[in-house]
Amino acid sequence: MRYNIILICSMLALASCSKWLDVSPKSEVSMDLLFTTREGYQDALNGLYSRSVKEELYGRELTAGTLDVLAQNYLVDVVDRIGFRQTMLFNYKDNNFINRQKSVWAGLYNVIANANLILEHIDGSGGLLDAGERDLIKGEALAMRAWCHFDVLRQFAAAPVAAPTAPGIPYVTSFSKGTTPVYTLRQVLDSVIRDLSQARELLKTVDPIMKPGYKVGYTTPDSSTEVSGPMFLQHRRHRLNYFAVTGTLARVQLYAGNHAAALALAKEVIESNKFPWTRQTDFLNPDDQQKDRILYKELLFGLYAPNMTNPLFDRLRNGETTLNTPPGELRTIFEVGGPGAEDFRYKQWFSQQSSSTGGYMRLEKYSRNSDKNLHELMIPMLRLSEMYYIAAESIYDTNPAKAWDYLNTVRKQRGMGVPLNDPAKSVFLGELVKDARKEFFGEGQIFYMYKRLNRAWPGMGGNTIQPSPQIFVFPWPDDELAYGNR
Repeated sequence: MRYNIILICSMLALASCSKWLDVSPKSEVSMDLLFTTREGYQDALNGLYSRSVKEELYGRELTAGTLDVLAQNYLVDVVDRIGFRQTMLFNYKDNNFINRQKSVWAGLYNVIANANLILEHIDGSGGLLDAGERDLIKGEALAMRAWCHFDVLRQFAAAPVAAPTAPGIPYVTSFSKGTTPVYTLRQVLDSVIRDLSQARELLKTVDPIMKPGYKVGYTTPDSSTEVSGPMFLQHRRHRLNYFAVTGTLARVQLYAGNHAAALALAKEVIESNKFPWTRQTDFLNPDDQQKDRILYKELLFGLYAPNMTNPLFDRLRNGETTLNTPPGELRTIFEVGGPGAEDFRYKQWFSQQSSSTGGYMRLEKYSRNSDKNLHELMIPMLRLSEMYYIAAESIYDTNPAKAWDYLNTVRKQRGMGVPLNDPAKSVFLGELVKDARKEFFGEGQIFYMYKRLNRAWPGMGGNTIQPSPQIFVFPWPDDELAYGNR
């Protein structure tokens, strides 16, 4: 792996407590200058998050983009005004696909490089940082390094269930313009697990979210303690906090096939009771300014995206030049004619729009009509519901009844109160995957689930997509191949 351009930026002064991550680059500064002040370390860490929310990463592409199109969540017609038709057809030689994935690869490794810069300096910070702040910054940087490597792995390498001895990706642990060797799939997973485990230990005693009195809620002062204390320590759910790192590690352990470890980690998050289910009165509120479409209180980790309106809204809301789903296809996905008839997600996340071709369903998950809202504008990165899915899948072989209980808990919170139960594991997995597809719509996660399980899934028009390495493993960027990295 080689780095082309690495930008380390200092940040503008933070304007308000509620928008502490609304930052912009002020100037490019040398590493020596950046890491000579306490604020420099804080700015460098904030920069990892602001870089991650760029439109080529989680600000659009890894949210409502290639991964969701491949999952067959949207129908792109032959006119193809936004360049996703060939992606929907799994043509990875298409230039639009190639350019998008090249930007994803470069963007994720850019965040990794900046995380490595922090990690290379943090232990020598001397008296600039107290021990608690040093552990907090180091823990988050380690976690972000692991997070980005894992998402590169999930796109550009095989899943363990299909090819456990396959090659992986470069796992970069130092800031260097040299070439990093390609590690095996197992070595990369071990490195991700090691970084996340170290991050958990660092955050366990210093993260404010661990305090018994820390109350997760909306960002109004009377409903949350997340806006109290020094600005750098506020809004812990906008960051890789202790529980976000624990949940991410559960996700990785499940991907690696370590069910016992995944179960223990998911249960730790669930049983912490830090993240309450969203009240139906908030999810279903008829006042758009008081509606919680994003299910904010359930987010373990989310990216604050005040400027998300342009890239993401255009992708989902720009008339016929948008990603959308035919009404009949969406009703099938949400089983509206049967058990999904009362699903709040279908009712609150989609609206029917007219078009020259007869109409389509528009995703409203990220809709926001004014600055008066219950919460900040967030891109979901990790949800409480995923912890229930992980726990359910991980415990099924030893306790099927408890597995169904975990799944039915999520379903009940989404308006489907009739519990499911069946002795066949194939039925359980089918119901789990169907619910996850509904939950993660527009978040880029369900394609990874199909890949992890090496599972066929429904395409548009009633056809079935069969799992294959040709679909699940994206080609590497040409310049990486030219450098001899693979």
